[in-house]
Amino acid sequence: MNKPVFGVTGFKNSGKTTLTSRIVSELTSRGFKVSTIKHAHHAFDLDHPGRDSFIHREAGAHEVAIVSGWRWAILHELRDEDEPTFDDMLNRLSPCDIVIVEGFKREAYPKIEVRRPELDHPALAHNDSDIVAIACDEPLEEESVPVFCRNEIEKITDFILEHLGLGKS
Repeated sequence: MNKPVFGVTGFKNSGKTTLTSRIVSELTSRGFKVSTIKHAHHAFDLDHPGRDSFIHREAGAHEVAIVSGWRWAILHELRDEDEPTFDDMLNRLSPCDIVIVEGFKREAYPKIEVRRPELDHPALAHNDSDIVAIACDEPLEEESVPVFCRNEIEKITDFILEHLGLGKS
């Protein structure tokens, strides 16, 4: 793994996507080239019935590249293949300064746990040594890692950069 990686983890509805997007926005505003990896626990589709690319996939294409002047994507059908690993996906990303991951909570990379005590989920940091910080809007006592308010995006981003040895920029 040659790209600096930092993750945002937590239970459903804890605010992972909101925090992830705010961190990405802060990093890009500081001049970093950021990529993200998001793990989905459900089927998803980026294509729509009736579109040419959808028809190509439906016809059996293994991969379909969609290219325009604004973006490109390659849709890869797994068919009978196993889901790619975290490292597989990390290695497929283009060069960047930092990768922010949402999901893949069992993988070994540094993470910040997004915690909302009102949802009554167990604390992940107590059983995961890869969680190096917590984002929570309520005071937490007896935590062995730094705790940030979820809205302290600049401080959280500074922490991430320092933790990865990238400075504050």
